[in-house]
Amino acid sequence: MQIALTPEILLEAYAQGLFPMARGEHSSTIDWYCPQNRGQLSITQLHIPKKLRRMVKNMTISGAPYEIRIDTQFEAVMRNCAMTNENEAMREETWINEDIIKVFCQLHEMGHAHSVECWQDGQLTGGLYGLALGGLFCGESMFSSAPNTSKAALVHLVARLWKKGYSVLDTQFVNDHLLQFGVYEVPYESYLEQLEHALRQECAFKESDDPSELEIMQDYLGRQNT
Repeated sequence: MQIALTPEILLEAYAQGLFPMARGEHSSTIDWYCPQNRGQLSITQLHIPKKLRRMVKNMTISGAPYEIRIDTQFEAVMRNCAMTNENEAMREETWINEDIIKVFCQLHEMGHAHSVECWQDGQLTGGLYGLALGGLFCGESMFSSAPNTSKAALVHLVARLWKKGYSVLDTQFVNDHLLQFGVYEVPYESYLEQLEHALRQECAFKESDDPSELEIMQDYLGRQNT
């Protein structure tokens, strides 16, 4: 029997190292995954390719072509990810169905799910979304309708996680797209140990008195250069 997705079930599942994926956009069947080797990206030492580094550095300059926003169009980001899913480019169908969109939008309203968005001339051109729980951030999916915008959103995500004290960035799987950022795997037992520590942390992904995205990125790039 298929269990209905609720915010409470999702939060408990992620706290146990599980995550859901639908069998297709129009399928009501949800499968639960728990990889024996878990993909992760370093928050403190993210590898940023040179071309992308120049791009995000230029984005810190007033008048740059792109603007990064946080949590302004969460559902739109999810729906774009369902249409153009870079992380699952080899899948014939998206794993994001209406049930997953609905429950993640509820988690967003509760302050657990967030989007990092790249805007150009008033248009949403790239972004990503994920779930935050304690000091854990689970990256779910990303999209791009203009060159490198999802990659820029990822770098901004990592800079924000660093600034806000997060300890784990879970990518769930390893894929070719993430290799350029230095993605690596940890055994499930090690992931559970990391998870136990992260869940004891009290991290706030977004607060009213946060520095601007430009300041956060400048601080992060400056730290990497030292």
